[in-house]
Amino acid sequence: MSLPPARMRVVTETARRVPLPAIRRETVFDVRDVGVHYGPKPALAGVTLKIERNVVTAIIGPSGCGKSTFLRSLNRMNDAVPGFRIGGQVLYHGHDVYGGGVDRVEVRRRIGMVFQKPNPFPKSIFDNVAWAPRNLGLRAGLSERVEQALRGAALWDEVKDRLKQSALGLSGGQQQRLCIARAIAVEPDVLLLDEPASALDPIATAAIEELMHSLKRRYTIVIVTHNMQQAARVADRTAFFSLDDQRTGALVEYDATETIFTQPADPRTRDYVSGRFG
Repeated sequence: MSLPPARMRVVTETARRVPLPAIRRETVFDVRDVGVHYGPKPALAGVTLKIERNVVTAIIGPSGCGKSTFLRSLNRMNDAVPGFRIGGQVLYHGHDVYGGGVDRVEVRRRIGMVFQKPNPFPKSIFDNVAWAPRNLGLRAGLSERVEQALRGAALWDEVKDRLKQSALGLSGGQQQRLCIARAIAVEPDVLLLDEPASALDPIATAAIEELMHSLKRRYTIVIVTHNMQQAARVADRTAFFSLDDQRTGALVEYDATETIFTQPADPRTRDYVSGRFG
């Protein structure tokens, strides 16, 4: 089974989040009754939701409720975990990510991921961004591709005169933006961000949040965060996960971010966002 055609992307704009207009948006992910096990232990059960194009979707909830498990299931990053198995369907533009014949490498190219802790390679800044395109055989116009990715990550002006220097010499916030540039260098469709600012200071965190506002014009973004204020600032829609009576992760409520934080339908959501538990 093949995935839909990839789309070319160049990112230069900056913008702050504004309320989404009431229009019908293309569905990028259609998640249907997804459950995840690690060996005999269920980690998630019965998750059903849709994620739309050019929207920032935040995943919030207490520790251990399956937020990162869900995020990593969207691009098959859990496949290498011993005992991992998944039920239900993760449809990406209508194609089952876990269907027969789907290339995991291609899935991860289309659906890029940035992790909690910045993890630049012990290489130059240029080689960090060029690494994935080179491995995928995208060598034509490599310098231009690297520049566009660094511009898209709002990092070009800070590093353009030291591209041959080690990426390990960058600050933590710069390293995280470099990891974002590395992810978008192969022109993905989706960016998955797993607590991308949790290890950063407030100034670097603000830069990452501003970057997300810019990137959503070209990408669909799903972010896991423990910081509810961050979810309120950057997300258009928010999914609240919690633990059910069997201590298994479950989706409790999914709605517009403003609704989740001001008029949640479920009392468990209200208690969590008001700080009564979690």
